[in-house]
Amino acid sequence: MDEVTQFLPVKSTVFLVLMAVADEPRHGYGIMQSVLDRSGGTVNLGTGHLYRHIRRLLDDGLLEEVEPEVVDGDDPRRRYYELSELGAEVVRAESERLKDLVAESRKLGFV
Repeated sequence: MDEVTQFLPVKSTVFLVLMAVADEPRHGYGIMQSVLDRSGGTVNLGTGHLYRHIRRLLDDGLLEEVEPEVVDGDDPRRRYYELSELGAEVVRAESERLKDLVAESRKLGFV
C-alpha cells in the first residue's frame, strides 16, 4: 500500500476539513466555517470534534501548522493550518475516486 492509498477512502468530514485549507491557511474557526459552507450547512463541527481531526491529520502528515501573516486584531494564539504535500495528494486521489463513483452512478441513471 503506497503512502497515499493508505488514507483512502477519506471520511466525508475529514475530506471537508482538508478542502477547507486547500486554498489558503486557516485557523480552527475558519476551518469550521468553511466546512459548514462547503457542506451546504449539513456539517457543523464542534471545536472538540474539529481539533481531534486536526491533531490526527497533523500526526498523519496531511496538515502542517504554519505561521500566518500578521493581521491587526488577530489573536496571536491562533494556530493556522495548511495542506502538506501528502495532504494535497490525498485530496487529489480522493477526488478522483469520488469522480469515478459518480461516473458509475451516472451509468446506472442515478445522476
